[in-house]
Amino acid sequence: MKSDTLHVMAVYTKTIMKAWFQYRTDALLSSLTVFFREATGIIVIYFTLLKFGNLGGWNIYELLFLFSLLFLTYGIMIIFFTGLRDFGKTVRNGGFDRFILRPRGLLFQVIFTNADWFAAVGHGGLGVALFIITAGEVGIEWNLRNIVYCIFTVIGGVLIQGAIFLLLAALNIYLFETNSLKELFYWNMRKFAGYPISIFHKVIQICMIYVVPFAFVNYFPAQYLLRKPDMAQYPAVYMYITPIIGITLYMLAYGFWKYSLRFYKSSGN
Repeated sequence: MKSDTLHVMAVYTKTIMKAWFQYRTDALLSSLTVFFREATGIIVIYFTLLKFGNLGGWNIYELLFLFSLLFLTYGIMIIFFTGLRDFGKTVRNGGFDRFILRPRGLLFQVIFTNADWFAAVGHGGLGVALFIITAGEVGIEWNLRNIVYCIFTVIGGVLIQGAIFLLLAALNIYLFETNSLKELFYWNMRKFAGYPISIFHKVIQICMIYVVPFAFVNYFPAQYLLRKPDMAQYPAVYMYITPIIGITLYMLAYGFWKYSLRFYKSSGN
């Protein structure tokens, strides 16, 4: 059964990649469009910060290192969780009804029947580029411990964002339309995550740590590697628990998803 599941996953992934990259020139241009769209924002931030020198004690390269983790984790996350990001559309057009009739797990189908490769390549590529450029400028020591830490932290960051999308997808079963909630609890909070949370009001900090925990995606991992003075206002253990936060949140979101499926009603399309 396990080998069969892996085979189906591979077939889904191969089919999706063929569909997204059927027209190679268009696929390349679309991915580059995403890359340069996001890079333009980074360039604006870079030149803005040149005037100020630092923000809350963080210099330009340290701030861009925060952004690199944000883009990198999103680029990986969207490969696996595009179906959850767009789940509202799947419910409204009746696509979820087709999943119910198939002899596979519902979440398995939602996750592995779609992947936004353009966003993955664009965001992920920018994240890798920023990471490589800034890691050398901020003086990170690349020993085995730090490499292992980064791998598990990236996985944790992916799971944290995946858990948010899974929670919002479960809410779609009740509400059918959650774009406003997605805008509020994901996209708007993600904008704050590009900066050190220590510069924001306490209310924002609480939201970033305990409500929508983007701080564990990039801020606390960056603190482990950079050891900035503003970390003193938070418990030191926060630098180490991103993988635990990711797994815990995802399991809680999955439990809510399983519970919510009992109340699913077809949209009638």
